[in-house]
Parts: sequence; C-alpha cells; structure tokens
Amino acid sequence: MAAMLAGSGVSPAFAQGNPFQPLIYINDSAITRYEVDQRIRFMQLLRAPEADRAAAEQALIDDRLRVFAARQLGITASDEQIDAGLAEFAGRANMGVEDFIQALGSAGVERQAFRDFVAAGVVWREVVRQRVMPQVRISDAEVDQELQRVIETPRVTHIALSELIIPAPPGQEEQAMDLAESLVQNVRSEADFAAAARRYSATPSAPQGGRLPWTPLANLPPSLQPIVLSMKPGQISQPLSVQGAVVLFYLRDTRGTLRPGAKEQVLDYVRFRLASIADAQRIAAVSNSCEELFIHARGLPPQQIQRQTLSQGQIPTTEALRLAVLDDNEAVVSGQDGAAEILMLCKRQSALIAGGAQPAPVATAAAGGEDAAMPDPDALPDREEVRNQVFNRKINMAAENYLAELRANAVIRRP
Repeated sequence: MAAMLAGSGVSPAFAQGNPFQPLIYINDSAITRYEVDQRIRFMQLLRAPEADRAAAEQALIDDRLRVFAARQLGITASDEQIDAGLAEFAGRANMGVEDFIQALGSAGVERQAFRDFVAAGVVWREVVRQRVMPQVRISDAEVDQELQRVIETPRVTHIALSELIIPAPPGQEEQAMDLAESLVQNVRSEADFAAAARRYSATPSAPQGGRLPWTPLANLPPSLQPIVLSMKPGQISQPLSVQGAVVLFYLRDTRGTLRPGAKEQVLDYVRFRLASIADAQRIAAVSNSCEELFIHARGLPPQQIQRQTLSQGQIPTTEALRLAVLDDNEAVVSGQDGAAEILMLCKRQSALIAGGAQPAPVATAAAGGEDAAMPDPDALPDREEVRNQVFNRKINMAAENYLAELRANAVIRRP
C-alpha cells in the first residue's frame, strides 16, 4: 500500500456539472457526485479490483446502509474511535495518519472522504458486535467437521508454478504494476498466462511460457510459501513488488501427502443383546440414538448392553464389517441361536480428532548456531483456534447477509 501511495498513480475521475448534485438517494440521505468522484479516486489509489463508477456508487450505498443500521441501534462513532480507525488503516501502509492523508491529498482524495470511509467501518463493527454476534453459535460438531476437513486435506509438499517477472527499473514501477494488475484481471487460463509470459517476462523461462519444473515447497523462500499455499491450482497471484521488478505466479498444480494417522478411525458404538429378533427389531426401529437404546435397557443386566469406543483395528472383524456400512445413530440387527443383537454406531470419528487436537508441537533446530522454533507440520491446529476461525467465518457471512437485507429493504432511488 505504501508503494501505491508513493506512486499516486490515480487516473482522474472526471466530474461533470455541479459536484454536490445528488446522484442517489438512500432512505433519508443522499450521495453526491463529489462523493462518488472521491471514492473512485480512493479505490483507484488502493488498487481495488473494481474501481469504476458503478463500484464506487455501490460502496457508498453500502456505507450509507451501515450508518443507517447503526443509527437505528443508537450507535455513533466518537472522535477517539474514528481517530483509532484512521491510525489502524494508515498503519497497514506503515504510515502515520497525517502522512497517509497527505499522500491521499496528493492524489486528489480529501481528508473527509477518508474519514467518512473509516467512520462507516467503525460503526458497522459495533452493529455486527451488537446485532450479529449474539446470533452466531458454534457447535462442537462444527469444530469437528472443520478439523476433519483439515485432516482430509493433503499437506502440499510439491508445487508446479509458472512465473512472469516484469522489469520495473527506477521511474517505471507504476507502469510495471499497472501491467501486472491488468494481467491479473485478464488472465483466465494457463494458456493466457503462458502467452503473457512469452511477451512480457524477463526470465529464461519466458520462452516456455514461464513454466518452472515441479519444486519442493520447502525450497521456496519462506516469504513466498504462504502466498503459494493461499492459492488453488489454476489461480494467478496478486502482483508482488520486489526490487527492480513486479512478479506474478500461476499455480498449475500441487502434490501432497496426508498427515500420519489421517485415515485411522475411532468408532463409538453400542452392542445390545436381546432374547428375540422381534424385540431387537422393534427397539431398533424406535431408537434414534445410542442414548435411546439405554432407555429400553432399563432394568436389564449391564452385560446385555455395552457402549465402547475403539479404534478400527481393535474391533472384532465381524462387528467391524457391520459397523462399516452404518452412519451415526444407525443400527443393524442380527440373530443367531434364538438370540438377537442390535449394533448401533454412535459416532465415527478420525483417530486424530478423537485423541484430542493439541496445539502444534514445536521442534527445536539449530540454525546458524542458534536455536530456532519450528511448528510440527503434522500437528493439528488447536481446537479453540479452529473454533475461532469457524466463528469469524460465520460472523462475516451473517454480516454480509444482514447488509443484503438492509439493501433489500432500503428505499434507493435516483433523481
């Protein structure tokens, strides 16, 4: 962001007519031509993916709706809160507020436009905290599901990248960044990327469309690894500024392995022995959970009904085969020599989850004569960390849904 501000490469937003002419009315407020022009400049300066008039108008409409929702709840932003928001935003560019505002001003963005943008975000945070967060609940099952997704996702060990390196000599950084951003917007396939690499890339790989051989992930610079891991095959990276160049990557494919123990399962199940097939079938038909089986077993000797939690390898083969086809809280009845047995699966779980997801162990390795802490790549994330991730994801979704509801119920018109 600091480089963008330093470049101040903003194309002008040409205003026509009275700059304070209302262009859009939202409920009881109006958006003027001046505000739209200011937001376009601001979005262009921050190199937003979409920075045209339509995107600017929609962003301002959403900000008005955020402020409207806050006002309905009696929420206002104090000067101290807004100042803190300004400092937080400027800090993302490693700049102080005044330096940031001065850089904005040199690109034609007024202080008030920046302040209004931040103020809308400040009150919206409080709206989300008061109205959205209390409605969001995370169950243990959702945490288990997310952990299961982590377990079943192979850890990337090798990557197939294509590179495109655009020279950016002194004085031409802005043009190189503009070209890179244009490519990000227009590249839709590996063939598109290869054609661009042959045309623009200043590397030995350019004649091959920028294709690099399969490479161990660990061989990449540490600063590049999280960028690659955040991509999916078929995606192009955002422009990366390095000294004298702007770099783009295209991820062609990945290879990986499952963490040790990822395929092992632990089964929680009930074995209920009865005197007749008819009784077993009747009880199985009306029991929707393992707990309900125990209701029907009241007064019976404890040895007739047993609940066990075992790994697959510890379960007798005959029982393991019957349990293999069952879903949670599903039962099967079998009989032999006049007796009957209900076998109900209570829960099928990854052995790694059943053992308890622990914080990633830290290994110690010597690096340059000093000890360096390295997280164990095979460890599962901490359960509370996963819970927070799911919670934040659901809050974001709920907040977007609430904003969409506000948009649908608003009176939005143009003069």
